[in-house]
Amino acid sequence: MDTTPAPVAGDELPFDVLLQNVPGALQCVYQSFVDVDSGSVLAYEALLRGPAGTLWESPLALLDAARTAGRLADLECASLRASLADAAWMTGGSPVTLFVNIEPRTLTRDLDVVLRELAARPDHVQVVVEITERALAEDLAGVLKSAEQLRSAGCGIALDDVGAEPASLAFIPLLRPEVIKLDLLLLRTITDPAAITVAGAVRAYAEESGAEVVAEGVETSADLTRALVLGATLGQGWLWDRGVRQLRPTVFDPERFAARPVVSFPHTTPYDLIGTARKARRAPKKLLVPMTKTLEMMALHARVPPVLLAGFQRAEFFRPSIARRYADLAAHLPYVGAFGTGMPTEPAPGVRGTALSTSDPLTDGWAIVILGAHTSAALVARDLGDIGPDDERSFEFVVTYDRNLVTMAAHAMVGRLSSS
Repeated sequence: MDTTPAPVAGDELPFDVLLQNVPGALQCVYQSFVDVDSGSVLAYEALLRGPAGTLWESPLALLDAARTAGRLADLECASLRASLADAAWMTGGSPVTLFVNIEPRTLTRDLDVVLRELAARPDHVQVVVEITERALAEDLAGVLKSAEQLRSAGCGIALDDVGAEPASLAFIPLLRPEVIKLDLLLLRTITDPAAITVAGAVRAYAEESGAEVVAEGVETSADLTRALVLGATLGQGWLWDRGVRQLRPTVFDPERFAARPVVSFPHTTPYDLIGTARKARRAPKKLLVPMTKTLEMMALHARVPPVLLAGFQRAEFFRPSIARRYADLAAHLPYVGAFGTGMPTEPAPGVRGTALSTSDPLTDGWAIVILGAHTSAALVARDLGDIGPDDERSFEFVVTYDRNLVTMAAHAMVGRLSSS
């Protein structure tokens, strides 16, 4: 993410005028993505700028003004339009991969106008959309839905600033970005165990998924060595350029940034997915409760906190004792979701509630799914319809730590999340 400080204001145009396609008012500079092994330039990131020598030259000033005026989507579309126009003529028709930044609010509330701009891009321009990691915690359901719409439009997804908040590593298996951009501070704190933990989690995901890993802030050859230690495949920074007003020829390698849609399972349940792959057993609820508490404790004490998603069938089963336990989980984990018919939006402090329809098959079962950078576990169960005391009700159940199965189960539940 570009964080260039604002210069001293000069005689600038009014903000509204900047958005009226005034020639030269808004333009982009481009910073390259360099393959750390070959030194080849593979892509560029578009960085928005206003008129030079004015307050508006700073992208931060532009974004602040756009938020204040309620015109963030207009600004981002103007930036996207400018970068796509540059890519159309500066490349002379040669294929190019272009990274563009979209703010979380635009991504989840005004994606339709962004998609219209993207639909007009030249055929030789491949686009990767950068999303900041903070967007995931703010509106997980909205961001995941928007990411899939962007992928359907042919755009890869890059997750920016990874490592700024280590807890957000838990969202990577859910978003499954094609590109991960390491927070630039990781290069400066590489000997810190926390930095190594982040790098290890990202490396594990990259090896499993084939994602590209970008080290930002590479300024010296020593930084480049650190980037290699962190597992980066690409680098960005002043070692190569500070952002230029042109798009030079690149080595076009579209497969490295190609959109890979995430398979979702919104009409099935975690039990359906896991129960067909593992042998189910039968037990009363009172024997399964201690197992769920053990999984919750595993999540609570994980070095890199995971996401926890739990299905309770009905809100009445989310009892006060459970509410207290889940409030504690929510205070320590990046995301805790509770599902059930009649479930309030916040059934306990910090817990994200999703009310299910009585016809949703998820209400026929019980589930706890834990997924993070280094953690994967699930207990899924199907209600056998016993009549009697709640603790004596029988369930068919499966417990698994298989990462692929747990990931599938998590996506089955995420597909039901309510957008904020």
